[in-house]
Amino acid sequence: MLRRLAFVLCCLLTGLSARAQTVLDPALIERVRQLAEAAARATAPPNTRVAVEIGALDARLRLAPCLQIQPYLPPGMAVWGRSRIGLRCTDGAARWNVTLPVRVAVYGRAVVAAGPLPAGVNLSQDQLALADIDIAAEPGAVFTDPASLVGRVLARPVSASEAVRAPALKSRQWFAAGETVQVSVAGEGFAIASEAQAMSAGIEGQEVRVRFESGRVASGRAVGERRVELAL
Repeated sequence: MLRRLAFVLCCLLTGLSARAQTVLDPALIERVRQLAEAAARATAPPNTRVAVEIGALDARLRLAPCLQIQPYLPPGMAVWGRSRIGLRCTDGAARWNVTLPVRVAVYGRAVVAAGPLPAGVNLSQDQLALADIDIAAEPGAVFTDPASLVGRVLARPVSASEAVRAPALKSRQWFAAGETVQVSVAGEGFAIASEAQAMSAGIEGQEVRVRFESGRVASGRAVGERRVELAL
């Protein structure tokens, strides 16, 4: 009861915004940090360190005082890099819903360029190194084994000490049109494999059509040397 009376008096006498009084309260900020860190750790590789920086609300916001503010992850919001955490008032004179900017860094060991590398270069072991970086700083998967990149070709330049990420690599061609490929489809409790003829070149990760001996045509994804996966 005393807590409720204090809240009402606060609304009537001060008219201060929740931004000044509660939204940036240290306890709430800590809950936001824990929420962002837990979400990032759920998808972070092993042996990585997560660090969260909390931003500030838009200074133009004027929010009604609130007794209970709930942090949450907005649907579809990225949990790495620059992101936002939702804040909604669940117990107050007026219900409101805003977002608070955060930056989530995920530090881990990854393959980087040992020196400046131009586009079109065929990667060799001596052009690559391992370093501790923020793998969440930019989009694109990183690699942890330099040997896995030997022979790959860069699609764009990479600066010295910059991570060699998947989007920087040219897609590989796994097979040519007309080649016989192994086709697989898997589901809960079953897996089927067969052979078919590729109707177009199989570019890494791209859709390709295949024709079975029966004449049936299906679409799948090129996933390896003469290998195609069909989606259910």
